[in-house]
Amino acid sequence: MSFSSLGLSPALLKAVTEQKYKTPYPIQKEAIPAILSGKDILGIAQTGSGKTAGFVLPVLEQIQKNTRPLKNRHIKALVMVPTRELAVQINTAFNMFGKYLPVKTRSLAVYGGVSINPQMIDLQGVNILVATPGRLLDLISAKATSLSEVEILVLDEADKMLNLGFKEEMTRVLNLLPARRQTLLFSATLSEDLSTFQKKLLRQPVVIKVEEEKANLDLIEQTAYLIPEEKKGPLLRYLIKHENMQQVLVFTSSVHRADAVVVKLQANGIKAEAIHSKKSQGNRTSVLRLFKEGKLKVLVATDLIARGIDIEFLPYVINYELPRSPKDYVHRIGRTGRAGSKGNAIAFVSPEDEHHFKIIQKKMGKRATQVDGNALNLQGV
Repeated sequence: MSFSSLGLSPALLKAVTEQKYKTPYPIQKEAIPAILSGKDILGIAQTGSGKTAGFVLPVLEQIQKNTRPLKNRHIKALVMVPTRELAVQINTAFNMFGKYLPVKTRSLAVYGGVSINPQMIDLQGVNILVATPGRLLDLISAKATSLSEVEILVLDEADKMLNLGFKEEMTRVLNLLPARRQTLLFSATLSEDLSTFQKKLLRQPVVIKVEEEKANLDLIEQTAYLIPEEKKGPLLRYLIKHENMQQVLVFTSSVHRADAVVVKLQANGIKAEAIHSKKSQGNRTSVLRLFKEGKLKVLVATDLIARGIDIEFLPYVINYELPRSPKDYVHRIGRTGRAGSKGNAIAFVSPEDEHHFKIIQKKMGKRATQVDGNALNLQGV
């Protein structure tokens, strides 16, 4: 099946071809025709499954068909997301795929952590808005935008929005929307909370479930260094220098630890930056770009923010601290060993974490090569 068989216009197909999209992903095959026919959607799919294009393309098509003029500061399509990174990513997709459309659309990403005033000004003439819930409510309170004419609502990563405590804000936004609309809900999981939520939102939805693509663990060489907590910093610096690592994604379990690791790396002449929720949007965007371009040797990330990091050929992933669940561990190390290339996943396992790491290995069905970190000469690193 090709994109040309999904009912998209030549202008959209031109943009798709330009981006070297050849064959639609499973969720795109099912979602695009269903959305074009006006159906509500419940899509259960992981990050990286192709769902963004799966709703961006048909939303652009739908807006082209309905040329009814809007009042100023009224929008036709609203996309709600949990994080700033995802808002920026989706807005980029709207601009990328919509560039050849005969009827020009204007999209905008709005989120907290930056000044609201430029966003209020930029809302002039916008018909597609990508927003985090809190900032959207701020803009509505300031009368900078109105939801009374929204025709299409997209909730992306709805499970994360509920987990991050956005339920009350989401409910307030939903109460401002017209009852007559098309609703597209995407989530990685269907929890009890989300199931209740979607029953109130969706009318006879088309249900699409895409199984998560499992990381090819056979392509990933796994090594576990048994090391006391206080020696993790020296060990990290030793490995980066001794192995001449050029692109390393390091996972920590907290913002505080991520910053502390970066400070030590920088003090020892290693180019490193942290990416987490406490950093400004401009900083996060810049740091991620430098890392993807190979101009930054080490990126230290927390789990939530790292979901927006997608690099095809990433040689090293280091678990400075272990995640709580085996599933999160597999998700972390699955960032390497992609596109048929071998990767390296390294775990730092303190004595307190040895039992937990055994559980992770058992659930994963793979054992890591164990190295006694105490036997390494870490003096002076």
